[in-house]
Amino acid sequence: MADKNHLYLVDGSAYIFRAYHRLPPLTDPEGTPVGAVYGYTTMLWKLADDLDAAEGPTHLAVILDKSGRSFRNDIYPEYKANRPPAPEDLVPQFPLIRDATRAFSLECIEEEGLEADDLIASYARKAAADGWDVTIVSSDKDLMQLVSEGDDSTGRIDMLDTMKNQRISIPEVEEKFGVGPELVGDVLALMGDTADNIPGIFGVGPKTATKLIQEHGNLTAALDSAPDMKKSKLKERLLEHRADAELSRVLVTLKEDCDLPVALEDFKLDGVPPEPLAAFLQKHGFTSLLRRLDAGSGSPERPTNLNPAKPVTAGVAGDEHGNRQDVPEMPAVDRSAYECVQDRAALDRWIEKCLAARIVAVDTETSGLDAMQAELVGISLATGPNEACYIPLAHHNEGGGGSDMFAEKPKQIDRDEALEALRAMLASDSVIKIGQNIKYDLNVLARYGVEVTPIDDTMIISFALDAGRGEAGIGGGHGMDELSVRHLGHTPLSFKEICGTGKKAIPFGEVALDRATEYAAEDADVTWRLHKHLKPRLAIEGGSKVYERVDRPLIPVVAQMERHGIKVDHAQLAKLSGDFATEIGKLETQIHQDAGEEFTIGSPKQLGTILFEKLGHKGGRKGKSGQYSTDQSVLEKLAGDGAEIATRVLEWRQLSKLKSTYTDALQAAINPETGRVHTSYSLVGAQTGRLSSTDPNLQNIPIRTEIGRQIREAFVAEPGNVLLAADYSQIELRLAAHMADVPSLKEAFKEGEDIHARTAKEMYGEVDRDTRAKAKTINFAILYGISRWGLAGRLGVEPDEAQEVIDTYFARFPGIQNYISETLMAVKERGYSETLFGRKTWFPRINSKNQAERQGSERAAINAPIQGTSADIIKRAMARMMPTLDDAGLGHVKMLLQVHDELVFELPEGDVEAASTVIEKVMAEAAEPAVKLSVPLGIDIGSGNSWGAAH
Repeated sequence: MADKNHLYLVDGSAYIFRAYHRLPPLTDPEGTPVGAVYGYTTMLWKLADDLDAAEGPTHLAVILDKSGRSFRNDIYPEYKANRPPAPEDLVPQFPLIRDATRAFSLECIEEEGLEADDLIASYARKAAADGWDVTIVSSDKDLMQLVSEGDDSTGRIDMLDTMKNQRISIPEVEEKFGVGPELVGDVLALMGDTADNIPGIFGVGPKTATKLIQEHGNLTAALDSAPDMKKSKLKERLLEHRADAELSRVLVTLKEDCDLPVALEDFKLDGVPPEPLAAFLQKHGFTSLLRRLDAGSGSPERPTNLNPAKPVTAGVAGDEHGNRQDVPEMPAVDRSAYECVQDRAALDRWIEKCLAARIVAVDTETSGLDAMQAELVGISLATGPNEACYIPLAHHNEGGGGSDMFAEKPKQIDRDEALEALRAMLASDSVIKIGQNIKYDLNVLARYGVEVTPIDDTMIISFALDAGRGEAGIGGGHGMDELSVRHLGHTPLSFKEICGTGKKAIPFGEVALDRATEYAAEDADVTWRLHKHLKPRLAIEGGSKVYERVDRPLIPVVAQMERHGIKVDHAQLAKLSGDFATEIGKLETQIHQDAGEEFTIGSPKQLGTILFEKLGHKGGRKGKSGQYSTDQSVLEKLAGDGAEIATRVLEWRQLSKLKSTYTDALQAAINPETGRVHTSYSLVGAQTGRLSSTDPNLQNIPIRTEIGRQIREAFVAEPGNVLLAADYSQIELRLAAHMADVPSLKEAFKEGEDIHARTAKEMYGEVDRDTRAKAKTINFAILYGISRWGLAGRLGVEPDEAQEVIDTYFARFPGIQNYISETLMAVKERGYSETLFGRKTWFPRINSKNQAERQGSERAAINAPIQGTSADIIKRAMARMMPTLDDAGLGHVKMLLQVHDELVFELPEGDVEAASTVIEKVMAEAAEPAVKLSVPLGIDIGSGNSWGAAH
């Protein structure tokens, strides 16, 4: 699964006219012209095939022109005045082309008063600023102004010319215009554009325009140079038509700050249900495409899913689906069957129905995404297919779509009365409550004093079954809509369909009850259906052990941790932000002094030029774009060679990132009601089973640096309390010693030896600071399947010497080499790795013919059983922790955070000794009785007034 979002923006208007001129006139069964529609549909289909053969997008949208007029006509009425009207038989095809786009379940964006280019520019810049890579599917020269290489904090923007099957990056722009993308607009302003009726300067063509900009640096400088030129036609034209050139520069400038009508996240490619596409193709008589859809030809293996997915067999023995079971027969989703519960009698009837059913799907609708602050708007329940209801609790008015305080509110049960009526059923041990990411619902309802237990979670079940399968297009994510399309063949109503997008969006509490019922009850219905399909698969496919013993018990535990949150010292964070800003400023001054000039430190292009051309440092290497690499490894090597500027740039980058990501962001994340920061944990965020933290992410604070310690100092206990940190010591190395059965390592851990010193002695025959540091690097690197080249880079040696180190390591610890070989053999045969607790991680590309894909999967497969087992162990410890503390009379101890191999608690200072004994025992014995390890699990415990002081 790709780590980085990659947005594709399709210039749909260009596709339309290409399609129209490429095909002969065609009509559909109703006699409507559809030649351009057919051509557009086939071109979109081909785009999918081409992208899936290369690097598929994670997000995609088609951008169209709304009308022929834009704000540029207000500036210059003659803008595009020369363009003839659209052909008569093309006009009725425009709405059908929009229908075609939506039949593929793709976003189709257009806005009155804006051209497609402006929307593309705004979306591209916003996505790149958010760190996404962007590809604009177009050959439009105006859009070449947007091409950029990106840097450490921003994504790159390139173009794809599908006519020539050519990528357009900075070198291609420079080849076409003779200048970089930032000066393309200046060249266009001089040469003008007949098609768009942009005047430019009469008589100045592309070559002359390029030469002027190359010589003078920009348009203004070129125009300013005219008075000093020798007498010539060019001089006269520059002087006479200066105003035309300046107007043209305005006209060719793309508007990059448009209001975005649809959020970037809504462009996510989650799979395409075949029904809407089949219905569209059939309606317009596109029989050959319909046959292609039925046959599943040309289907992608990447997340575009613009065609039906073909079975992917790479790395899977026998059944290509890894013995996944068929979906049980159920009636089609019928939204008209859902009930809106508006009075107490109906609610009581549904409660009795839930008690009788024993299994009920539950979903909450709220006013926002933050479970710690959102208002509960309604609850939906489902007891079977199409047996679902919605209970509105806080809708604002009868008609929906407004918040007029004098408007009549719809009939609904008082929220407190409804929750009191539901309380017993939601807490009843005799009724299983199913949710999709039910942790969110637990937290919302807990704020209203309602407990929900026992629970099942379809998202977590899906993860236990199919983690990693998305890499080859057959697993995908674990969101409800994705699971519904994949397993049920049904596309649920989307939130934006109900509430709208952009400025026209309304809160869910203002949605009319009939539409709210369709949307909310469908969520519960689909969740019930998914549970009916997925839960039985656990036992059949071997997922019950990890789900029941590791994942399901953890859900309420993590929910409670999120509700507890952790206090942060706002004043200390503000001071740190100020200190960081001051230090960043000092570093910028020093870096500019080192460089002998001011430049944009965050620009890899400018930094590379300074380092390798102006200052002449060795080791510069250019990529395909012709730009020097200035990534961390390059800078670290320069710093190691004594280049102080590289050391300072590394410090500048770290401080800038920590300031924006933590000291600034944490202040904004403080909950005004609790005064604490409440992170959100995902149980499906990491393929190996590790928890991931978001909003804010608390898992990437540097561990062993002074700056990281300062940030941790801002995480504090309430007065009278302390924070206690309990950390597994070298757990992955301990697990490797057990799983690979390495006697010398197991002995070292049992004796409490320094494992890195033991490795240094085995490898080098002596232990000193240098050999121990090398041994530590080797211990961890080889467990991650590192190559000779990777290890060479980390140790600062030649690849041949690194290979000798690997060979020596395997000779000293043959069990490690056997473990790696056997693990890879098993994964290539079965398609998945497995932890000691039975957690499967799928690697669909483990047998790929693409070397990079195959080797990447191999490295991940080597480490997944170890890292996954480590994750399983700390999860088991978390699930057991609070009951054990409670039994010891320490139920008031709060577990607040889980960060990699560490747990953080808050408790009265007088309870530290007693709690430490319990916490250490629970963590040390977490694997048992399911797994008996041959090495002890070491736990380091510390406490203090802050998280930093606890280490």
